[in-house]
Amino acid sequence: MARVSMHTAAKRADAAVIFAALGDETRLRIVTRLCEEGPLSIMRLTSGAKVSRQAITKHLHALEEAGLARGSRAGRESVWELRASRLANVQRYLDQISRDWDAALGRLRAFVERDER
Repeated sequence: MARVSMHTAAKRADAAVIFAALGDETRLRIVTRLCEEGPLSIMRLTSGAKVSRQAITKHLHALEEAGLARGSRAGRESVWELRASRLANVQRYLDQISRDWDAALGRLRAFVERDER
């Protein structure tokens, strides 16, 4: 049983890092663009943004630290891509939370209905 708890705690800690990274509006916008448009250079990510190239770079590095993005060099340009597998991991965690809530609500409903009889 303790092994399951450690695994759950590790998943929760991993998800917290991702949620913290996505908690910033600029980073969330960057992730959305990478998701919709595929790999993009910093120049393309900066285009139309209300923040500087340096700020975009800082946000990209925060996303990289959370494992959500990966940068590579293409000549003189840095190209960034989304690591969708990290989002899939969080989705599985959220699905588990949803199942746990559904089960808890089912138990509460059964308890309330039993007391009403």
